[in-house]
Amino acid sequence: MSSEKAEAGSGKPPMRDALVAAAFQLFLERGYEQTTVDDIVALAGVGRRSFFRYFPSKEDVVFPDHERCLADMTAFLADGSDDDEPVRRVCDAARLVLRMYAENPTFSVQRYRLTKQVPGLRAYELSVVWRYERALAAYLRRRFRARRDGTLQADVIAAAVVAAHNNALRSWLRSDGEGEASAAVDHALAYVQSAFGGVPMPPAVEQPEDVVVVVSRRGAPLWRVVQEIETTLGRG
Repeated sequence: MSSEKAEAGSGKPPMRDALVAAAFQLFLERGYEQTTVDDIVALAGVGRRSFFRYFPSKEDVVFPDHERCLADMTAFLADGSDDDEPVRRVCDAARLVLRMYAENPTFSVQRYRLTKQVPGLRAYELSVVWRYERALAAYLRRRFRARRDGTLQADVIAAAVVAAHNNALRSWLRSDGEGEASAAVDHALAYVQSAFGGVPMPPAVEQPEDVVVVVSRRGAPLWRVVQEIETTLGRG
């Protein structure tokens, strides 16, 4: 029996979850920089080897689910068919990241606040975001390989999807995870689909056209005709 199955059968939280919980308890009490891996394992009641079995570094314990989410996103894109509209597919893939955050709003908000305070974690987060963007771009490059400027289109659309998703996600996190994050993300991604995926936004209300009739003397110079038109339209 694996250690994770044994942990589940014992009624205790899995060791990975226990390490994350211990780490964030200490981060909140002492601060990120003041907390060491030794502090985390001592509070969790495990050894250093157990920590590094799950997390390569202290930074990784702050983002415990991103590897799984990236794998899920990559698999989701790979499972698509040629009948899928490509931009819609990458927007749906981005929603997997949202689902990860929404599964535990309290933890997500705590991580957001911590990341804002620690420059090293912000840099780490940017590297994680870049990996998501590269996964989306790789899928689009395959789908657009026959297009002129297909690589350029793929990279631009992938960046737009990430920017739209993150704009809505951070707005939700700044609100302390209140309300439905999915509505804001759907609204943001709709802009990407309307711009690149051939899905139109709701039509704007059409304004009635003005019809202007100007009577001018035959042979009048063009400047005079233009002047009369501008005067009629109220621009003179």
